[in-house]
Amino acid sequence: MSADQAGFRWSSIALPAYLPTLLYSAGEGALVPLIPRFASELGSSLAVAGFIAGLLLIGTVIGDIPGGALVARFGERNAMLGAALLTLVAMVVTIFAQSLWLLGVAVFAVGLATAVFALARHAFLTTAVPLSHRARALSTLGGVYRAGNFTGPLVAAALIPIVGDRAVVWFGCVVVMAVIGVLFVLPDLGQPPGHIARLRAEAAEHLTTGEFEVMMEQRGLLGSLWRFRFEYARVALGAGMLMALRTGRTVALPVWAVSIGMDSAQTALWIGVAALVDFALFYPSGHIMDRWGRLWGALPSMAVMSAGFVTLALSRAWAEPAAWFVAVTLVLGLANGVSSGVILTLSSDLAPRANPAPFLGGWRFTTDACGALTPVVFSAVTATVSIAAAVATIGGLGLIGIGLLGYWLPRYRPGR
Repeated sequence: MSADQAGFRWSSIALPAYLPTLLYSAGEGALVPLIPRFASELGSSLAVAGFIAGLLLIGTVIGDIPGGALVARFGERNAMLGAALLTLVAMVVTIFAQSLWLLGVAVFAVGLATAVFALARHAFLTTAVPLSHRARALSTLGGVYRAGNFTGPLVAAALIPIVGDRAVVWFGCVVVMAVIGVLFVLPDLGQPPGHIARLRAEAAEHLTTGEFEVMMEQRGLLGSLWRFRFEYARVALGAGMLMALRTGRTVALPVWAVSIGMDSAQTALWIGVAALVDFALFYPSGHIMDRWGRLWGALPSMAVMSAGFVTLALSRAWAEPAAWFVAVTLVLGLANGVSSGVILTLSSDLAPRANPAPFLGGWRFTTDACGALTPVVFSAVTATVSIAAAVATIGGLGLIGIGLLGYWLPRYRPGR
């Protein structure tokens, strides 16, 4: 056991690392379901309302790469404070926006801030947690995000009949203000004590201090994009196919339910149950990856999810399509839960310890872009062929990811 592993305590990171994330994702989650409604109230068509809602994901994708540079330059806590302040301002704008373009700008800004906030926490855990605990730490981070995104809409749903749509966004604002307060009150985790000093000491035999600083600068945003281009094109793209499967669940399942005539209450019930199963498995997922390796978190999950989508596509011609929908929905939730945190963990494994944020920004851009393109592919195939073909196509993307990760992913041996 290394010195870092021997000295590591979960209690040293649990509250500072996870509490701001839980609060931020809950505040954002309270806003997300209301965006299409706000756009419709301003006179938009359904297509435009969907586009404005999609600006949140577009902002997140675009914010990933500059987010890495911002975190590397200003540090994790400062980046998170800036992101929370931008989110707070943008949420207030959504309350008072009287035009579609202003609402769209505000939603896009929330997406940008979300990218920076998530990247800052990811970068910290990459450097602060030893390899032996990394998958569990990052799968827990993924579980905390899911808990916040699940809690926020539930609270919003309870408050809307009482205070109205726009007043609920004030709840989100209060939660984001709590994030800012927590970041000020809790200790600044930043980098682990002596982090850069140890790196300088390790490089002292080969580099002067000035040369070391130049090396760090050259490994910034553009340097990382070029230096790690093969990792992005091979491993990150494979992880992006897992992100496509996850996005496919969100997009395809509700539309499929409508296509087979299920009522909205039943659809919401079973998708909610699947989300609960998904959330419950975040820690076992990390334990599997820490004990047996990353492939055991990625490949079985992708294989089962791909098979699930193909089964769903074929089930339209079978008896009891609603029963098949329920079964596949639950299986997809189970499979996705087993892969909780794997995308974060893979990127942390490959990131340079000296300056991980720019690499992580490029990685998140690649995987988030795959997720953002999935609804486009789904809609295009549905319009030109059929919804069954579109669902099967999502399953095929998972098979591509299995091939990429199965061939290119470095074999991880626990403890080494």
